[in-house]
Parts: sequence; C-alpha cells; structure tokens
Amino acid sequence: MTWERPAYYELGYGEDFGLTALTERLSRPGSATNPAAALGFAEELADRSEGEEAVELGEDARRLLASELPERVLHTVWLASTGNAFDPTSHGMTCRAWLERISEVSTARLRQNKASYMPPPVRPVRDTRLSQAVVAELRVTAPALAHASPLPKLVDCLEQVVTGADADLGMRLLLRALKAYSVPVPYGQYHRLVALGWQFGLPPGAVHDGLTITWPPVSAASRHGINGDFGLSRLARQFTAGWHYRTPREAVAAAAKADGYERPPGSEAAVLLEDTRRVLDSGLSDHAITVLWLAATNRGYNIDWFGVGGREWLEQVAEVCEEHLTEVAPAYVPAVPTPATGAGDEVLSEIQGMSPLAASTAVSPDFHPLEGTTVMEALEQIATQADPDLGFRLLLRTVEVLQLPLTEEQYTRYEALASRFHYGEDHLLFSVDHLVQRT
Repeated sequence: MTWERPAYYELGYGEDFGLTALTERLSRPGSATNPAAALGFAEELADRSEGEEAVELGEDARRLLASELPERVLHTVWLASTGNAFDPTSHGMTCRAWLERISEVSTARLRQNKASYMPPPVRPVRDTRLSQAVVAELRVTAPALAHASPLPKLVDCLEQVVTGADADLGMRLLLRALKAYSVPVPYGQYHRLVALGWQFGLPPGAVHDGLTITWPPVSAASRHGINGDFGLSRLARQFTAGWHYRTPREAVAAAAKADGYERPPGSEAAVLLEDTRRVLDSGLSDHAITVLWLAATNRGYNIDWFGVGGREWLEQVAEVCEEHLTEVAPAYVPAVPTPATGAGDEVLSEIQGMSPLAASTAVSPDFHPLEGTTVMEALEQIATQADPDLGFRLLLRTVEVLQLPLTEEQYTRYEALASRFHYGEDHLLFSVDHLVQRT
C-alpha cells in the first residue's frame, strides 16, 4: 500500500496479504520442498480476487529489492517469516533472485488483466513516527524473539527493514516472525500492535491470526473492548427478523463465540452467561422473561409459538455458553458484579418516564402485538428483581424497537447511566442516538 491507495481493509482484506501471506503459506509443514512448488503458491496468491492481490505481492517484493539492504538481512528476514521452512539459498538462489521471481509472478498475473501493465516505481512507507513505533515494539519483544529464533541478529535485521526499506512491510515481517516462532505476546502489547496496524491500514486479522497472545482471565476482561451492545441484549438483537441460522441453538452458539479480536476467547460467552444467570436466579416470572425476550427481539424469534417458556429458553442459552467456556476457558469462574450504587432507582425512574409514551405503542403491532405497557411492566421487574444494568440495556433495546422519541435531557441521563455501567462509548450511538429530538 502507498499512502495514495486506500487502506488494506478498505480494499477488502480481512487477513494477511502480499509477501507475508505467501511466507505464512510456505511456513506450513510440508508446503513447499522446491522452488517450483513455492512459486506455485505465489501464483495462487497472485490470482486471488481476479488478480488484484498480485498488486500487494509484487509491491512488497519490489520494496525489498529497491532497498539497499544487504543479502544477509534479506535472507534472515525471509527465513524468519517462513519459520525456516523454505530457504531459496538451498536451491542455488540468492534471496534477491528469489524476490525477483516473486515480482515476475505478480507482473505476469497483472498482465493477464492488462497486457501493457508495467510495475510502477515503489513508494515505500518511510514515515518516521510509524517507523519509530514499529521499532519500539520490536525492541520490547527482542529478548523473547531472539530466544525463540535460531537466526543470529534477527532483531537487528528486522529493524533494518523497518528503517531502511519500508515500515509497513517491516511491521508485517515482525508479526510473521512472532507467529512463526510462537513468541508469547502480552495482552497490552497485542493491543498496541492492533492499534499500530490500523495506522498502516491493516485489518485486525493480519495482526491477530496466528499470534500467540497471553490473554488475561476471561472474568477480568469480558467487557473490555466492547463498544456496541453485549450479553443478553445483544443476543436478542441478533434474533430480529431475518436471522439465518438453521436452529436457535446454532444462533446462540455463534453469538457466544463473537469475541472479536480484542477480547480473550470466551469473553462474550461469559458476559452472556452472567446476564442469563442473573435473570434465572432472580424471582422474575416466566411470563416476564418471555415478554422481555419477545420485545427485545421485536418478535424475531417467537418462543411462545413453539411452547418454549422464557426460563426454559434462557436455560438453553446458558447451556450453550457453558459448553463453549468449557472448551476455550476452562478456568473461568463467573464474576460477581458489584452493584452500581443508586443505579437501580435511576433505571427504574427512566423506565417509568418512558411508560406513558410506550402505552400507545406495541411490539409487532400488525402481527401478534405485544402491548407497550406490558413490556414496560416487565422492564420494571427486571430492573428491580434481577439487575439494573441488564434492565437498562433492555430498556434501550425496547426504546429502539418501539422507536420512542427521546429528549436531549433524557439522552444526557442515559449517557450518565451508560458511563456508570462501563459501557463502550458507542453503545448509545448504535442503539438510540438517532431517536433524540435535537433542537
């Protein structure tokens, strides 16, 4: 990528690409034992997206070729990126000659799209600030990387690529080396690498996939990194009309695995299980639970039609979450939430404040309507008998489903509650911001 081109994720990349995608492929056991097989993988990569991925492959190779880096540096970083799986010098080639062949593969594929194609001059990323940031992360991990890799002066060679060839490719080659040698990356550094990757336009998958991350316990980070909805209110949102899984259980399993790139495996299952257990352990009636589910899903999954009660359904949700947590986070112990002082009364006040508006509305008004008054009564119960945090999230979801207008004063109070419950900054933006009647 040059700064004139869109970010890699804007080009449609969701994972690694270019030269580092090729080295990842070659690093797999038994992938390539000779140059012909290795070039075959390069041709496959160049052919993706109707040949468009050949652009990044060729650009990466030419960035290294256009630099003044010595053969020793190129050879070292190539071996590190492949985990020593394919060494061109073992087949009578220098690393520069090998990179030339990769560049030729790229050019040949692009000429299938446009016969007159000529590779443009390389425009390496030489941004001083970004280069320094990559070097800083390289030096943080230098002891562990040097210990894990048999290659002498690998850290120094990677730094030379960053500062003497291209900071973008240097960043990706650092990531490849960390992955190839399974170097443990602390959670804090992982977050920095993801943030730095965004500055280069990398999709999170290019950083995350294959990296050995030292995750914190699930119970300590289940909400960290969440901007939108989460837990039971998020699950209900995913069951609105048009959900596409064959069975409800499959839909719950997919939701439980939706941790994203920034949270430890099992985080979403943990927060969903905690929400579910708080409702099941409360004195909330089966009818109230059913009403809350139907309202939050906008009758997208009508458990009442199938003779499934609210408690029975939540027991199934909890079972799916527990199965997933047993697999990915066996040491997980459900967290005991600390009540937000006074929040229960504030949430109840907000529910009661919306009740007059809701009284004239209904969930699914044209098909088995659920009266707004009935929903608000159930919200009062969950806020007082189960959990004001979940009660507030389900209130937000109900306001969204019923399209109830909000005043600026109400929205300001909602922001204060969202902050008290430690929601992400985009939680309200994704749900009810569009309903505020701004003057």
